[in-house]
Amino acid sequence: MNKICRLTTKDFAILETMLEHRRALDDPLAPLLEKKLANASVVLIDSIDADVVTINSRVTFRIGANPAETRTVIQNEVRGVVGASLPVTTPWGLSLLGMAEGESGLCERGGGTETIRVVKVLFQPEAARRASIARQVRPALRLVYSANSIVPPLGAVEKIRQTGADDDPGGPTAA
Repeated sequence: MNKICRLTTKDFAILETMLEHRRALDDPLAPLLEKKLANASVVLIDSIDADVVTINSRVTFRIGANPAETRTVIQNEVRGVVGASLPVTTPWGLSLLGMAEGESGLCERGGGTETIRVVKVLFQPEAARRASIARQVRPALRLVYSANSIVPPLGAVEKIRQTGADDDPGGPTAA
């Protein structure tokens, strides 16, 4: 498992929940989850670097001297497309989570260790969200109603006439 690990608050919470469930089942992934969480630096979702692997990131990685593979790191193996996804419930997926481009680490698997290296983060949902917000153009405000442009001032129309105080011969009692 790699030493440098940056997790978003969301990813950290997901791993904590996974750890609770896996401890209860005495799952062999539980110690790996404990190490990952213990070494993690938690970062706000809006502050995570675009080259860091997060859940739902599309990443190209290499195991040892094997050819590079491209997969989407997902939370749950049930939701992923076979061959195109890599769940964090696997040692490879868990190892990649929190690593940045160019970083490598050791992945504990089947009683041994393998070197895993992030070649490129092709897509990260947090970075895509920030880019989408930055591209939004706010429309300019425009005046849709103005009382001054519709209603003429009093006395401007010939049939309406302003009255003075002495125009009412009877005063208030005449009514």
